[in-house]
Amino acid sequence: MNVSGERFYEYNFPGSNFMGALQHNPVEASAPATLTKAVVRAAGFLSLSQAALADVLGISPATASRLVGGNYSLQPARKREWEFALLFVRMFRSLQAIVGNDHDAQTWLKNENLALGARPLELIRSAEGLVRVLHYLDASRARL
Repeated sequence: MNVSGERFYEYNFPGSNFMGALQHNPVEASAPATLTKAVVRAAGFLSLSQAALADVLGISPATASRLVGGNYSLQPARKREWEFALLFVRMFRSLQAIVGNDHDAQTWLKNENLALGARPLELIRSAEGLVRVLHYLDASRARL
């Protein structure tokens, strides 16, 4: 019985998993859609080409095209691309927090960075470079 005095009964139907369906976590189900959307939007804000996005995520250019077109979704089961996507979005968020707008973020990515020893846009196309750029941005944010 609940507070209003109404009674609720649990019915068990043969072959159904009604209670299991009620306990489904919608946050977990939406994580692939959320990360996929965040990656596509971040790539758009940074004017990243599909070829560059493919390199960043470690996927083929055809898969990157499907991702941008909405016909492919990142999944936690594909650990490598999932983790690179998380790092990429984290990098984007750090960069946005520092520079504040898309134009300056694009400019920063395309220009030579003396501290990193290369253009960040070139570095993020490899795993080691993406992590280096992310650490650099995190360290820069810490000083603010």
